[in-house]
Amino acid sequence: MAWLLLIGAGLLEIIWAIALKYTGGFTRFWPSVIGITAAVVSFVMLTLALKNLPVGTAYAVWVGIGALGVALAGIVVFGDSASPLRLSLLGLILIGIIGLKVIET
Repeated sequence: MAWLLLIGAGLLEIIWAIALKYTGGFTRFWPSVIGITAAVVSFVMLTLALKNLPVGTAYAVWVGIGALGVALAGIVVFGDSASPLRLSLLGLILIGIIGLKVIET
């Protein structure tokens, strides 16, 4: 259950980070509400996951899911660079997330 909470928290991190792009410095209501809500729920889920997972592992996975997801969204939605080097480095983040899950089970 802790890993499901952690994955959910990481996915919500993607949502709040992308929502920040649309808030206009928190001047746009709905993107701001979505971003703040997703951030709060993400933190709560991370906190609950920390009851059963080591803090270093949980935080690294949470940040990794968020970073990987936001970077991929940037490529797909915002036209960010998808160079082979960038994709390779994002692949390393994915390998790190999977590796941390494997050693903690």
